[in-house]
Amino acid sequence: MVNTKGIGITVVSLLMWMGAGSAMAEADTDGRQVRSASSEGHTAQTGQAGESGVQARPESPVWVLEGDLAGKLQTMTTQEEDTFAAIGSQRSLGYLELVKANPDIDPWLPGDGTRITLPRKYVLPDSRREGIVINLAEYRLYYFRDGGVQVFPVGVGTDDNPSPITDAEVTLGVASPAWYPPASIRAEYEANGEYLPRMVPPGPENPLGPYALILSEDGYLIHGTNKGFGVGTQVSHGCFRMYNEDITGFAHQVDKGTPVQVIHQPVKVGMHNGQLWLEVHRSDETYTEAEKEELWQQVTERLAAFTDNVEGLEVQRRAVELAVDKADGIPRMIGERVPQVASRDGDTAVTGERPEQVSTRPSETSPPSPQRWF
Repeated sequence: MVNTKGIGITVVSLLMWMGAGSAMAEADTDGRQVRSASSEGHTAQTGQAGESGVQARPESPVWVLEGDLAGKLQTMTTQEEDTFAAIGSQRSLGYLELVKANPDIDPWLPGDGTRITLPRKYVLPDSRREGIVINLAEYRLYYFRDGGVQVFPVGVGTDDNPSPITDAEVTLGVASPAWYPPASIRAEYEANGEYLPRMVPPGPENPLGPYALILSEDGYLIHGTNKGFGVGTQVSHGCFRMYNEDITGFAHQVDKGTPVQVIHQPVKVGMHNGQLWLEVHRSDETYTEAEKEELWQQVTERLAAFTDNVEGLEVQRRAVELAVDKADGIPRMIGERVPQVASRDGDTAVTGERPEQVSTRPSETSPPSPQRWF
């Protein structure tokens, strides 16, 4: 029995293991995607339909790292019965990331023949590129493997029960976990007029799903779920929920001791082939002015840091404004490193005109605030 004290979760396993290494991967023809033996184009047997509710489906792609970027924006055409929740479950995407990437489309009735964006292009988080990195601000888990990265949506803790910012590691894998809910969670159910037993056995009603990875951060797990809709949103008591189809394959790839970095980065900036890219995430479907102001401040600080470390960067103000105004999690190219030539006196001179000024506010009539030439 493993007793995790932080949020009172206790799990009992029918099988425990220390994760095995993943299969070798091969490069895709366009150089962007690495496919394992069971990835896109093949069927990955991630489990059988039954008590766990796990269905076989293609494994999430392993994307080649391209500087600070990975992945590729994709699209699909919806059918009459489609919803964003169902599409997310079928394609390993979070509900909120689909909503933010497609703001003018009804997530519950997109309609037959509607073209939607699948947000699978990423600016990589500012972190060590090893093991597991969970970015709470975008509800995504990055798994660095085979020289590339897999990206999965995850459900994270609510404001009342937040997930921890931590640098931990995987200590144990648990198959078919039983759940012993703590008194605090049983009290929540009772207050809502619901009954919750002292032990929930493995099966379709178990909130831990078919597999769980126990972390060294006391009380926290990466696990499956009996409520797939919560994946990709703030919904848990602090643990990290994955689709059952994702955790089934993922749990067997992860070794004991794999590092797990949990961060909160709503603003990500990165370089690829001399181009500067920006990705901004609002926290929910709604977008308040207060949150926009906070994101503008973070963008300004991140861009200032880049201009201190990368010479010759020119930033396009309008592209920055668009990224912050939308905050939809779609990476945008906002500038580039311009060529430099030597002047007659031997000093280095940057070609091109001086770029436009970027402030923490998009309005031209804004009062004085932190500003910088980029």
